Amino acid sequence: MTRRRYLALGAIAILAFCVITPAEQKVLHEEKSPYSTIIVTEDEQGLRTLWFEKNGAKQSVVKPGDPDHIELPYAEVMPVGLGLVEKPQRVLIVGLGGGTIPSFLRRHYPKLTIDVVDIDPVVVDVAKRFFGFREDPRMHAYVEDGRRFIERCRNRYDAIFLDAFSADNVPYSLATQEFLHAVRRALTPKGVVVGNIWSRASNPLYDSMVRTYQEVFDELYIMDVEARGNKILIALPRKERLSRNDMARRVKAVSRQQRFPFDMGRLVTYGYHYAGEKNSDGQVLTDKDRPVSPKEGSQ
Repeated sequence: MTRRRYLALGAIAILAFCVITPAEQKVLHEEKSPYSTIIVTEDEQGLRTLWFEKNGAKQSVVKPGDPDHIELPYAEVMPVGLGLVEKPQRVLIVGLGGGTIPSFLRRHYPKLTIDVVDIDPVVVDVAKRFFGFREDPRMHAYVEDGRRFIERCRNRYDAIFLDAFSADNVPYSLATQEFLHAVRRALTPKGVVVGNIWSRASNPLYDSMVRTYQEVFDELYIMDVEARGNKILIALPRKERLSRNDMARRVKAVSRQQRFPFDMGRLVTYGYHYAGEKNSDGQVLTDKDRPVSPKEGSQ
């Protein structure tokens, strides 16, 4: 892909998912960070929203004090990955946002060790001050580049959730073949990787992101998120072909066992796709082919 075409498609993607902060929401906090402008708003129902930049997409929507309340539908689909792991003990989450996913997992898996990594210290501070995120002896937040953390970590995880976004997309450094190989090394043999990405309609690298996952992992499932532009990638470091019905039954049982407020089996029935064939519309993303962003090109 040429640099000019990449930049043009990137501009389209930003416009497609550009969400202006609603005027009716009260701004509780606005702060410049080393990476963006962090904004926290609250609506009349007490729901708090985290934004990166005024014209960015919603990063998290949280009802403080109620970790079972999940407002953004993609966050209900991501725990499907845990349904493919027997007795998970350690989980890594890259990208904290408002802490929706780690707080939900803490409530339903009290014995789980959860490490959360976010590159932005302001995001971690805001999650604690405004969204109810709390560290405890089994839940730790690290302010660090997610890629470096994974490349250097010595612990292996039963599940790794990749949920890191800039204002408009997944950082390129967290989508390359080299990075995903590091993720695989940090995974237990029976583990799972769950990635949240934008769909093809708003993500010019969608097909290449899927193809890169396919090159690194032995199995890949793609979950549609109902009425949203997210795609949830569920990757396994082993051969384990599951039909839609098989996966739905497994995760439905986990929903009941862990007392989830929703049925993950229904989410699988709606969104399941088995990505058995290599995506011919994409190319493998590598570090050496990293495109130049508009900001970098203007320097």
